[in-house]
Amino acid sequence: MLTCFIRYHIDPTKRAQFEQYARNWGQAIPRNGADLIGYYAPHEGSSTLAYGVYNIPSLAEYEAYRARLSADPQGRENYEFAQKEKFILREDRTFLKLASAPHGSRT
Repeated sequence: MLTCFIRYHIDPTKRAQFEQYARNWGQAIPRNGADLIGYYAPHEGSSTLAYGVYNIPSLAEYEAYRARLSADPQGRENYEFAQKEKFILREDRTFLKLASAPHGSRT
């Protein structure tokens, strides 16, 4: 299992648009095959950093998922929304695998 971390640099004056974008992905991402952990908007500290996090079984499955997502009407609409509103200034993706499992129990 891989976890995709997307780091967004957003326009701090357009946080509401980013939050709408995140809610839209909250519907489209799971429907197209990824296990969405969540989207996170700035709250305290940096006003420009936001994150999206989801799990995907493999890079091959990621490619198939991306094809489904780009064909999904809500996915296409959300891409267009981001392009039109220009609230994303930069977007970086990295894929990580869990290295700490199994986790110990809390005492």
